[in-house]
Amino acid sequence: MSLLVDLFGYLAIVIHGLVIAAQSVAVGSVLFLVLLARPLGWMLGPADAAVRAATLRLVRWGALGLVVAEAARLGLDGAVLIGTVELTVAEVATAAFAEAGLAKILAALLLAVLARPRMPGLLLLALAAAILAAGTATTHAAARLDNRDILLAAAALHQFGAALWIGGIPAFVAALARVDERAGWRVLGERFSRISTLGVACILLSGGALSWFFIRDPSGFYGTAYGVMVGAKIGLFLMLLALGYGNFRAVGLLRAGDAGKVVRLRRFAEAEIGIGFSIFFAAASLTSVPPAIDLRADRVSVQEIIARNTPRLPRLVSPDHDVLTLPALQAQLDAEAAANAAKPSPAFVPGSGEIPPRNAEDIAWSEYNHHWSGLFVVAIGLLALLNRAGFGPARHWPLVFLGLAAFLFVRSDPEVWPLGQIGFFDSLRDVEVLQHRFFVLLIVVFGLFEWRVRAFGWRSRGAALVFPLVTAIGGAALLTHSHAIANIKDQLLIELTHTPLALAGIAAGWARWLEIRLDPPESRWAGWVWPVCFVLVGAILLIYREA
Repeated sequence: MSLLVDLFGYLAIVIHGLVIAAQSVAVGSVLFLVLLARPLGWMLGPADAAVRAATLRLVRWGALGLVVAEAARLGLDGAVLIGTVELTVAEVATAAFAEAGLAKILAALLLAVLARPRMPGLLLLALAAAILAAGTATTHAAARLDNRDILLAAAALHQFGAALWIGGIPAFVAALARVDERAGWRVLGERFSRISTLGVACILLSGGALSWFFIRDPSGFYGTAYGVMVGAKIGLFLMLLALGYGNFRAVGLLRAGDAGKVVRLRRFAEAEIGIGFSIFFAAASLTSVPPAIDLRADRVSVQEIIARNTPRLPRLVSPDHDVLTLPALQAQLDAEAAANAAKPSPAFVPGSGEIPPRNAEDIAWSEYNHHWSGLFVVAIGLLALLNRAGFGPARHWPLVFLGLAAFLFVRSDPEVWPLGQIGFFDSLRDVEVLQHRFFVLLIVVFGLFEWRVRAFGWRSRGAALVFPLVTAIGGAALLTHSHAIANIKDQLLIELTHTPLALAGIAAGWARWLEIRLDPPESRWAGWVWPVCFVLVGAILLIYREA
């Protein structure tokens, strides 16, 4: 149980992100079906039946995904409550979050079963509304005592807007793929553009209201974990708006007779799906911390942010391993055990739920790791730019990723194998180590795939897409780390660095995706954007400080 509790914060965010994504796709696909596919089907010609069938499939798969994800969320929350607070299963089942979750599962199951061609749209809309209502019942708004009705309405509108716009994009992409003539593309583009505009308006209106009641002042925005995650959502939202504006322009060109713009319409929509799903995980991370208005103490000031992020020379010399807190403590315990002819106690047990102690040398060790990682990433970005400019030998730049992965594997957790005494598999019980190993694996995977694509002309489209997809997933994963409820300043100052890293990673991944998926000359600008994002990531790592 201690391992489950230790992993709970991270797993809860990941599973909640999946819940939000599945909910938005299920509800968004229902709205796409009722507002576009059915009323305008007669204008789509022979593709009408295929578009409706594809939309209904997305409704069913979204609903089934919601059932699985929501059941996993309830199981995780329930197991932790039963194991820590010693509640019974019946007591957990009657809790407000469990009742809302069970209601959502029931509505989603009915939606999956009833999503059929001849099913009345009003019934499907009613089930979608029930899902949104159950989802609203588990937000911060439901837990408030003041302004509760306004906040519930704003939270419901926020989820509706996200489903209408972001959740409807997969159905839009599927419909575009099944229409093969200009008139149908124009109808789809124009109507979905209007639907998206309404969704954006709902998000802006509700987001403004929620920010006013939950953040209220500037220090709550930049000085709390809640405000930082809202800032991450705003950054991703602006990326979506930029792509949405590009698609709005493409729809205008379709209307003028430029049928070639349908490719840009589809590719931009694909990137919108990825960035939109990143927003869902940022939203899930947001629910793991209390609203900023409830945290008046221990806020980070502007002066502290400036002091921590003022550029200084990188730390390129590492402290010795044996002066770090845990190795030094372990050596002391080993000596005491040897003197008493006893078995030494471990200085730290992964998965125990305890935070390992740190000293100044531990901080220096971490800064050294970040600064050398920054040099690796800057080199990757610059070599990629050289390759983009036509310098042939620079095409081997993905091999630098393997050097970065090896460096991080050895250095990121000095208390575990190969430097420390904690075994490899035992170390995976610690959520921080698990996250580090996950990122190392991602780096190796997309480094190898991209090298084969660059160096050997691997023409597999799927292989070429591994690098951008994994890069974007890695950026989104940085938004899913668990937060300290106490809102400790040092942790927040670190998070203020990690958030722009996440945004730059997401932007780099989807820019590379567009470079591959778009046709020239429109792919060229994307080919310059993502290496610049890597240089920016490296620059942020080079000024990283923990003290």
